[in-house]
Amino acid sequence: MPIVRKSSADFDPATIDWARIDATTDEDIARQIAEDADTAPEIADLDHWRLVPPDSCRAVTELRDRLGLSREMFADRFHLPRDLVRDWEEGRTIPDEPALVLLRVIGAEPDAVTRALKIEHAA
Repeated sequence: MPIVRKSSADFDPATIDWARIDATTDEDIARQIAEDADTAPEIADLDHWRLVPPDSCRAVTELRDRLGLSREMFADRFHLPRDLVRDWEEGRTIPDEPALVLLRVIGAEPDAVTRALKIEHAA
């Protein structure tokens, strides 16, 4: 079977059958790999190889858009690494618990966060 390469642009998260994925056991995965070695590489640590639920990506983008900020402006205003904001929005990573708390506070009281961080920001 030929190898088919796809980019993230070819990937549509809406087509994922999450129930089927959740029901897949480690034994199922091992059996599929044993039956066809090209199905998936063996990866010692699978924890960081997970699909990001699209809601996490949209939430960050929607918050930033609601505030009327570009990625760079959002990152700079709230002292976040620009690459991290990009990775959240593009689904490469998801915000961890402390980041989620910060994002919730930004969503509720962005000016309070700005004041707390002592950032000069012209609206």
